[in-house]
Amino acid sequence: MLVQEVAHKYARAMFLSVRAKNIVDRADEQFHALRELLKKDRALLDFLEAPQIPDDRKLGFLETVFAKRLDPAMYQFLLVLFHKHRIKYLAEIAEEFDRLVKAERGIGVATVITAVPLTKKEEETLASNLADKTGLSIELDLRVEPEILGGIIVILHNQIVDGSVRHGLDLIQQQLEKVKVA
Repeated sequence: MLVQEVAHKYARAMFLSVRAKNIVDRADEQFHALRELLKKDRALLDFLEAPQIPDDRKLGFLETVFAKRLDPAMYQFLLVLFHKHRIKYLAEIAEEFDRLVKAERGIGVATVITAVPLTKKEEETLASNLADKTGLSIELDLRVEPEILGGIIVILHNQIVDGSVRHGLDLIQQQLEKVKVA
């Protein structure tokens, strides 16, 4: 859970800072670009985390690559992450920042994990039901993970509803382990 806590702490701090400066959209665009860069290639983070490379060289790299390309607030944020040894969480912080921006705009992102892909009708029904319950417009982040065997897991705003077959079997196993046989 450390990763989520760190991501939330830093994303929230950055969100409050850019909101006060009225540059949320610009920061969101830049975080999105950084997220896409990290999805394609983690070499940037590998370089910045490499213990054999001196910090002054890493800082020079950050300045050369990002100082003129990013908003000053975003560049300073990257430096803070680097100095606090949190740069390795940049992708997670960017995701959390995106979630905060969407929440501010009345959009909820629900991660939905199923064993098999949902049909379009099932997706629409689920999004509609979640929207009714939360009062938010819902975006679904669909993931297929066959190891849950069946059912569905929904994660929305740090709440987890686990209706997977795997979870049900785990609960049955726990109950059976409590039974004493004489």
